[in-house]
Amino acid sequence: MNPSTPVDVPDVPDVPDVPDAFVASYLRNNPSGRTWIAALPALAAEFLDRWSLRPDGPPGHGMASLVLPVTRADGTGAALKLQKAKEENAGAASGLRTWNGDGMVRLLEHDPESGTMLLERLDASRPLSAVADDSAAMGILAELLARLVAVEAPPGLRRLSDIAAAMLDETPRAVRALRDPAERRLVRSCASAVAELIGESGDRLLHWDLHYGNVLAGRREPWLAIDPEPLAGDPGFELWPALDSRWEETVVPGGVSRTVLRRFDLLTEVLGLDRRRAIGWTLGRVLQNALWDVEDGKAALEPAQVALAGVLLERERR
Repeated sequence: MNPSTPVDVPDVPDVPDVPDAFVASYLRNNPSGRTWIAALPALAAEFLDRWSLRPDGPPGHGMASLVLPVTRADGTGAALKLQKAKEENAGAASGLRTWNGDGMVRLLEHDPESGTMLLERLDASRPLSAVADDSAAMGILAELLARLVAVEAPPGLRRLSDIAAAMLDETPRAVRALRDPAERRLVRSCASAVAELIGESGDRLLHWDLHYGNVLAGRREPWLAIDPEPLAGDPGFELWPALDSRWEETVVPGGVSRTVLRRFDLLTEVLGLDRRRAIGWTLGRVLQNALWDVEDGKAALEPAQVALAGVLLERERR
């Protein structure tokens, strides 16, 4: 069935309507997710009842989850996060419990079978992306990231060593799929950087997707991270989402190199990272993105990936 075909989402009393924009974006990225979308109102009703919650405003959403502002029985605000349980979020509860609110949104309740979470309420109207001064915003993100990666990963999470090994196995196929010889060389360079580092993949608790949109204003702290996809590994593997934040603002004459290096130097300084290792693992993220793009049927890399990797490779050669 075509993902654009309307989904019959039933009305459930006392449950806010599922936004059409969420349905469209979710099905665009998950064409087989129609059954889950149709079941969302009933799922929300189940957990509103189970955890004694009352809806408290219109729902929000990302690409893969629906978030309902709610009030708990004691009158405190919270956020009910409905998401389909899958590999990408399987370790989220474990990571959230390990961070225990230190720089991160607090986990209040969790249902492992459905993936549903009850989280501390943050101010979704005030993401870090709203801070106009890029140096100030990157400084806030860097300080949060330094706190998060200071924690050792708990047992049972996906490990960067395994992910890196799988990426190296997939690289030859991806290289063959790319049209541009220069992009093939770039992917090989990224794979070589990963191959040099794979023996020391690290044991820190990584967020894996910390960018400006995944930091919200809080009440107990000015800013807190959200939406982790926890991974055990080297903190250098964390930098790419931050470097890529608000990318469109860097695409001005001389802007890409200047902005990437300013951000990279700030992040590595605040996190106390060896810069050559951080370059290598950031190239690993470029490789990962390239592999995902090829898997989606693309035969060319995203221009931002090429530009960012080129700046870091030039820094490495100095």
